[in-house]
Amino acid sequence: MKNDIIFNLIQVHQRIENACRIAGRNPKEVQLLLATKTVPAEKIRIAIEAGETLMGENKMQELRDKNDVLKNLPAERHFIGHLQTNKIKDVLKYVTCIQSLDRINLADELHKQLQNQNRKLDVFVQVNTSYEGSKFGLAPEDVLSFIKKIKAYDTLNIKGLMTIGLLDVEKEKMLPSLRLLRTIREEIYSEGIEGLQDLKLSMGMSQDLELAIAEGSNMVRIGTSIFGNRFLGKEIWNENIAE
Repeated sequence: MKNDIIFNLIQVHQRIENACRIAGRNPKEVQLLLATKTVPAEKIRIAIEAGETLMGENKMQELRDKNDVLKNLPAERHFIGHLQTNKIKDVLKYVTCIQSLDRINLADELHKQLQNQNRKLDVFVQVNTSYEGSKFGLAPEDVLSFIKKIKAYDTLNIKGLMTIGLLDVEKEKMLPSLRLLRTIREEIYSEGIEGLQDLKLSMGMSQDLELAIAEGSNMVRIGTSIFGNRFLGKEIWNENIAE
């Protein structure tokens, strides 16, 4: 198991480097986030001990259940799944970043909890760039106004935008939803909003990381290509498990 995971990590990093070279980008501009939904903690430990420093969970329960094994390892944990407001207090025990901020009531509750804890939190705004009903995230046309609203919350550090692009066997169909996130970032930049001139793009998974890097991704969320296929039931194309 250990050798397989390490071999897969080498292969994924090579894919990232090759994609950056083709796109004329510096590989240091692209972080690898381990997408760890349903992955046992011991497998995640192997990847972290091999040098990975960033992981993302989709479910509060998995954050809690894996914490005993992972809590003392040098890896930053992000929350990348749909977050219910009643789970915020628990999620904040484990993560340094939430990548799925997509509605104002969630921002409100996060702000309140963070104020109570006298802390700040990094956030990415999730955008549904493929306009699919099975996915969460803001409509692309609503992102700018949403960003302006949550910019007023001093507890939220807006670090970037996140999307799950359209998953398809044809690359030509996947590309527009990735390109749209970069376009939205450029729209935000054009507004000249203070503190929002270095937004990261979190997009790209096992199926489309090369396309995402070509479109400016700064963080690819990879699970299957590292940890192998897992049986995920009827949710296989649901945004909460896509990686």
